[in-house]
Amino acid sequence: MAVDDGALPGLTRAGLVRSIRSPEFDGVTFHEVLCKSALNRVPAESGMPFRWTVNPTRGCTHQCKYCFARPTHEYLDLSAGSDFDSEIVVKTNIVPVLRRELRRASWRRENVALGTNTDPYQRAEGRYKLMPGIISALAESGTPFSVLTKGTLLRRDLPLLSAVSRHVDVSLGVSLAMLDEELQQSVEPGTPTPRARLSLIRAIREAGMPCGVMIAPVIPYLTDSAQQLDDLLGAVSEAGATKVTVLPMHLRGSTRDVFMNWLGEQHPALIRRYRAVYGRGAYASTDYQEWLRARVAPLVRKHCLGAKRSSGDCEPRIGKDRRAVHPATALTLF
Repeated sequence: MAVDDGALPGLTRAGLVRSIRSPEFDGVTFHEVLCKSALNRVPAESGMPFRWTVNPTRGCTHQCKYCFARPTHEYLDLSAGSDFDSEIVVKTNIVPVLRRELRRASWRRENVALGTNTDPYQRAEGRYKLMPGIISALAESGTPFSVLTKGTLLRRDLPLLSAVSRHVDVSLGVSLAMLDEELQQSVEPGTPTPRARLSLIRAIREAGMPCGVMIAPVIPYLTDSAQQLDDLLGAVSEAGATKVTVLPMHLRGSTRDVFMNWLGEQHPALIRRYRAVYGRGAYASTDYQEWLRARVAPLVRKHCLGAKRSSGDCEPRIGKDRRAVHPATALTLF
C-alpha cells in the first residue's frame, strides 16, 4: 500500500526535497527541489534570439494576471491561477549544477537569458540568494548573459554585475508597464511600485551600466492612451533608460482565463472590447498592433529611446508580429 506523503505528484517528479512555509512569506509555500539540469535549451523554431535560459524558480509571487508563464505550472499538476502565485518551486542546487554544465567541453559560451519565464529577482530570491552564484558561474566561464526583472532586489547584486560586466557582456533590463499605482496594485499586486522600479533604473545607470526598459505588456484600454504612454516613456527616459521595447499584451493558454476573470471583476465594461481585440486567440489583432505601433513610434522618438540613443538615432524598436510579442524577445533589443 502506497504511503501518502502529502506531496503533489508533479512536484515529486520534479525532484521535491521538502515543502516549507515561512512567517515572512504569508500564504506562500516554497517547494525545494533538486534539479538535474540548469541550462534550458530554447528550440530554434521558437523564434527567440537566444538558445539558452536559466530559471532558478517556477511560479512567481509577482502575481501578474497577464503573466505568459502561468501555464507552465500545470506541468507540475498545479494551477495556473492561485497556485502559480503562491506555490513557488525553488531549484536549490542550481548553482553547482550550472557550474558543472558550464565546464563541459561542448559548451560554446552562447548568450544565456534570465527572466524569460519567471522573475529571478522575485521575493524568493531574498530567501534563497541563488542569483549571486548564478552570475558568478556564468561570468567565470566567460558566458555572456542578460537579466530582465521587475524586482528591485537586483540592487543588491549591482556591485557584482558591474564587476563581471568588465569581463563578459551583461545586459540588464527592467520591466515597467504602467505608472498608475492603483492599477499596478490590482493587476500585478506582488511587484514593486512603478516609482521603485524607476529608482532601480537610475541605480543601474549610476552603477555605470546600460539599462533597457520593457514597456510590457501594454494593456488595451487600460494603459494605452497617448497620455499614459507619453508619461511612462518620459519617466523611463528621465530615469536614464538607454533603450526601450514596447509590446502589446498577449494571453496564451490558461493565462487568458486568469486575466479575463480579473477583467470581469475589475473592468466588466471592457469585456466586449477585448473580444474584438483578441477574438479567440492569444495575440492582439493586427489592427490593434499597427494602431499601437503608430501611437508609440513618435513618442519613442520624442523621448529619444530608440536603438541608438547615445548617437542621437531615436528609431524605435517596437514589438509587432507574433514572434515579437513574446516578452523574452525584448532581451535582444536593449
